[in-house]
Amino acid sequence: MKNKLLISVEDTDSPSWLNRAEDFIGKVLEKRGHDNWELSVLFCSDERIRSLNREFRGIDAPTDVLSFELGSLYTDEDGEERYAAGDIVISLEFLFKNAADFNVCPNEELKRLLIHGILHLEGMDHGENHMGDTEYGEMIALQENILTDFASHAIIEERL
Repeated sequence: MKNKLLISVEDTDSPSWLNRAEDFIGKVLEKRGHDNWELSVLFCSDERIRSLNREFRGIDAPTDVLSFELGSLYTDEDGEERYAAGDIVISLEFLFKNAADFNVCPNEELKRLLIHGILHLEGMDHGENHMGDTEYGEMIALQENILTDFASHAIIEERL
């Protein structure tokens, strides 16, 4: 059965590339062997993600990506069993800040954040290891390998 993706935008302008993001997520889920998954992705402002970060993690600051793992099975309206993976929240403001800070294009950074969120929904954790650390863990290494596999996939089309 096909994966079910729910994509929304809150507190920011809706980007023109949402359909391409949905396509990318579907391809990553397929590559990871996920079937019958349901997940939502919210693109939002720094202020909205800051509010969520404060409420759920006790950190009063914006961040780039949050993942809320559900990990439960349910039966959908068609009587099919689905896996409710959870929710991914991405700040579009932080995405563009990261791209500039890490000297990568926004397209690459968006793919990185989506992959990162999916790996968290799989139950992976990177502990205190993050991109740019001298030693980063298995999750971050896997994230970068998946990103390499999708290097040519365009979500945000670069302006010349």
